Amino acid sequence: QVQLVESGGGLVQAGGSLRLSCEVSGTMINLEEIGWYRQTPHRSRELVARFSILGDPIFVEDVRGRFAIFKDNTRNSLDLQMNNLKPEDTAVYYCNRNSGVLHAWGRGTQVTVSS
Repeated sequence: QVQLVESGGGLVQAGGSLRLSCEVSGTMINLEEIGWYRQTPHRSRELVARFSILGDPIFVEDVRGRFAIFKDNTRNSLDLQMNNLKPEDTAVYYCNRNSGVLHAWGRGTQVTVSS
């Protein structure tokens, strides 16, 4: 059974940085197309960062230029480096497959950005 465990969230001031980590077990991350999602109480869960099938990082416009995504095959994990954070980045962040049949969702990690 695949398990996804997100960590690294917290409270940060606007302009600050956080690095999130998604630990994957039950499958090899280099065999998966996994990305980062976020969800707020007022917005549906959206995929904000992923790798294309060719391995290029893809971001939604809101985070492009501020976020970076890293896959670590040794740790079997996927990291999300978030810089120049804005209050609108406040959300619970999750990792999961980019498409197709999704794995069971992890608990996510809360990111709160104060103004």
